[in-house]
Amino acid sequence: MATHAKVELGRGERILPGLWRLRLALPLEGVPHCNAWAIRDGEGIVLVDCGMYEPAGNGHPGSIVALETAMAQVGLRLEQVTKLVITHAHFDHWGQSATVIERSGAEMWMHPNHAHAFESVLDPEGYIEHLIDIGRQSGVPEPALAEFKTGLREHSLGVAGLVEPAHELVNGVKIGTDLGDWEVYETPGHAPSHICLYEPQRRILISGDHVLGRVAPYFDYGYTPDPIAEFLNSLEIVDRLGARLALSGHGRPFADVHEHIRATADLVHQRLAITHTNAAAGGLTALDLAMAIYHGGFDRNIAWRLTEMLCLLHHLQRAGELEPEADGVHWRLV
Repeated sequence: MATHAKVELGRGERILPGLWRLRLALPLEGVPHCNAWAIRDGEGIVLVDCGMYEPAGNGHPGSIVALETAMAQVGLRLEQVTKLVITHAHFDHWGQSATVIERSGAEMWMHPNHAHAFESVLDPEGYIEHLIDIGRQSGVPEPALAEFKTGLREHSLGVAGLVEPAHELVNGVKIGTDLGDWEVYETPGHAPSHICLYEPQRRILISGDHVLGRVAPYFDYGYTPDPIAEFLNSLEIVDRLGARLALSGHGRPFADVHEHIRATADLVHQRLAITHTNAAAGGLTALDLAMAIYHGGFDRNIAWRLTEMLCLLHHLQRAGELEPEADGVHWRLV
């Protein structure tokens, strides 16, 4: 008899009175879950992030059912959501915004620099070509790129639909809740649209993917001149807040926030040093660098890794330490 893997639904848990973690499963290799955070606001709820969109079918009840299941476990309903606050416009954090807003009538709050996310929906072929160009700049062989392109066209973008933000999340904006006002801090680097929320009375940081419990930095490539410099500067901004509890976009809450910030910055600097060392012999590609840093070959995360590698290379180019060779694919020391 054939067996089928059990579909994991959402899971809810209380972190503090009036604050809940909603853990939502993701169909992504190496990233099995993401977090949404529900915060009491009178009779309503401020929902921070909402997961990616998956339609019902093939034994899966649909991602909105997973979110509702997580909320129901802690006595909440989707219809209570009055504000949907997005830490950054990556599909695993805002993908089912349209469904949440349709069901609840909530307003969406997001940073205005969200074009990197809307591109994939407004121009999916252009977005696929952007990813293929990342591979081409990285030295990936053309047959592998053709196979990758076919795979991209076969997978869902994870977005239910486009919704323009009703309010912009920029420095100085505050989100009121029963736990106090959450202050917005712009923290680009991981994504141009990334923000963190900080509640100073309890010193709680909602860190999105800027600072994670498992140190694993990632940077969007091709939308700003130097995502690595932005990311490191954003780490300094968040570190100065002195948070004592972090609620991140993936994984459980953690208390040693300063140490996680330092470890994240140290890892970025280590990877920059590895990049510099590997470029000493000349002829380095982003694909070569990914192999050196991650000690492996192609897998489903190769596109993310190549994006990170190109950001490392271009950061050192801006610092005057590396330069591309004539083909624009290979790199050497200046």
